[in-house]
Amino acid sequence: MRQITLALGLCALLVPTAAWADGIVLINQGGTAILTDAGIVSTGSVLVGFRVLDGFKAPPGHSLGSVSFSTGALTSGSILGGGVFSDTGSSFVVTGSGTYGVPAGTIYTGSFVRPIDWTLVSHHGNNLFFDLTGYATGTLYTGRVVTGTTSQIIYVNQNQWNQNRQGSIRLSRSFVGTPDLRAGPEPGTLWPFATGLIVIIGAMRRKLSGA
Repeated sequence: MRQITLALGLCALLVPTAAWADGIVLINQGGTAILTDAGIVSTGSVLVGFRVLDGFKAPPGHSLGSVSFSTGALTSGSILGGGVFSDTGSSFVVTGSGTYGVPAGTIYTGSFVRPIDWTLVSHHGNNLFFDLTGYATGTLYTGRVVTGTTSQIIYVNQNQWNQNRQGSIRLSRSFVGTPDLRAGPEPGTLWPFATGLIVIIGAMRRKLSGA
């Protein structure tokens, strides 16, 4: 019985590791972000950090690609005071430059899958700082469908706000392919481990019965 319990424990540890082995941490900054009630559209943000969860890390400060995203319309609150944007018609795309080990072409393409939180973080001098936080589901360059999260820090100069509400992105971070505890791991990645677990338990039961 102790052997079976140990096997169960080991498999429980292996499942999340294998299910999310190709998760990626993405760092981006710069570009433009247009803020309207119809949605937020950001283009030209530079990908400056790329790290896969097994330890590889691209040099910081280099252009490794680009990040662009868009939201649906504002559903509650206000742009200036904070609120919630819809995920309808949204997008989130990461493109790699092919340098420093970063894949060339589309690294990740997806869209937001839940309402997107929009928060006024601070107001320093003539600059307004906002945080856009949301969950996205899409496809990695490996062909694997994953769920991820992003937190984009957007700042707007007060004068720019009065003109066209065009801001830019400060250093921001996304996690692509990391576990979403509410969504859970992909069922397809769990099946091989469930099959292996059944085989291990069956073998141990036969061994114990023989003993």
